Amino acid sequence: LAGEMATRRLLLGVLLWVGAARAARDSLTNVCMDATHHKKEPGPEGKLYGQCSPWKDNACCTANTTAEAHRDQSYLYSFNWNHCGVMPPKCKRHFIQDTCLYECSPNLGPWIDQADSSWRKERILHVPLCREDCEQWWEDCQEALTCKVNWHKGWNWTSG
Repeated sequence: LAGEMATRRLLLGVLLWVGAARAARDSLTNVCMDATHHKKEPGPEGKLYGQCSPWKDNACCTANTTAEAHRDQSYLYSFNWNHCGVMPPKCKRHFIQDTCLYECSPNLGPWIDQADSSWRKERILHVPLCREDCEQWWEDCQEALTCKVNWHKGWNWTSG
């Protein structure tokens, strides 16, 4: 009888562990960041624009956000892709894809990090990039120019 009880406890422990592991995995792969343009929870959006359309069945973004992600001068972050001259379309598509991933993906949980910012409470850091994507991004953008060393900080927004 003692052996049977021990087996039941072990089985119960395994089931609880599996349930907790599944819940932890699901909490990392079906969440939206706490940021300016993100929905509270992922869900279907029907029709997302352009390069953001792969997330239409389960998205953290809205159709309006995806349309703005494709504009040269977007209200999303008051940012212009052509801030230092015209960005070649073959290069710009990589930045748009990056924006779509950031705004729309419900699967970024493992890379969500706290942010100390007025416009977002969370951000993503160290998201892996496939080597082929990285090499293609370099190939498509190596002739493009920027006048900023780090796009994430140090902007002078006083002129709008």
